[in-house]
Amino acid sequence: MLDLTQHKICITGGAGFLGRYVIEELKARGVADEQLFVPRRKDFDLTVETDVARLYDEVKPDVVMHLAAEVGGIGANREHPGRFFYANMAMGLHLVEYARRHNITKFLHTGTVCAYPKFAPVPFKESDLWNGFPEETNAPYGVAKKAVFVMLDGYKREYGLNSSVVLPVNLYGPHDNFDLHSSHVIPALIRKCETARVNGDDEIICWGTGSASREFLYVEDAARGIVEATIKIDTPTPMNLGTGNEITIKHLVELIAKLVGFEGKIQWDATKPDGQPRRQLDTSLANELLGWQAQVSFEDGLQKTIQWWRENG
Repeated sequence: MLDLTQHKICITGGAGFLGRYVIEELKARGVADEQLFVPRRKDFDLTVETDVARLYDEVKPDVVMHLAAEVGGIGANREHPGRFFYANMAMGLHLVEYARRHNITKFLHTGTVCAYPKFAPVPFKESDLWNGFPEETNAPYGVAKKAVFVMLDGYKREYGLNSSVVLPVNLYGPHDNFDLHSSHVIPALIRKCETARVNGDDEIICWGTGSASREFLYVEDAARGIVEATIKIDTPTPMNLGTGNEITIKHLVELIAKLVGFEGKIQWDATKPDGQPRRQLDTSLANELLGWQAQVSFEDGLQKTIQWWRENG
């Protein structure tokens, strides 16, 4: 088991939504501020090899927790498939290679549920990761993140680089991205329903048919799982992080509307894509290897997220 209080830790994406909670979790476990380094894009563009080389030279981390990603909802994935592949592939490629060159103690890679095949059997098991192509709208992002799994496996076998890999399901919680164009489904729906309630609108329009299902994980639970994986796992065996519970988008919209108090009609624009038909994870491996499971109930997490948006949006 790795004692993180004895190491210099670089957290890519540490200033982002998930990153802030990972840092809180590290501090709660006794890691001091001076041990933590969060690279900012204005100083280090992680898609550029020379910037990554300079990061390792200047910061000299023992542990790298790679949370950074260029990602968005269905709309953003459709508009930027090339950029999302390049940015995520380049970051992973350079960060892992220079981790090897600097002989670091541990590399934690945060993957994505988008890496799973479009028609993977439900619930998704890690053994099914390679049994088909991902859903088309997010395939470039998902494949780029998944390719890093293979790189880490090769680097473990050839160079002995210790690493761990987690696959969180869709995250949500306070401080999420609530931009209607680039956000994921929960913050987008909270903002849409709350805005409609405040404005007294008669209806809202949602993408797709509402038939697709998703699983959601409260961000604090994800942060705990990521830190546990960094401490306990030395081989890049992908591990799902989720609740094991799925909900259709139709029922999700109805639940959020109820929680915010929007009483208008919900209309569906079936000309827009649904995305992957179903998402639900088998989380038994993370429970077995990490002793981890989600603790925050879905309604409690949604209430906290809605309250944060009302106070800060």
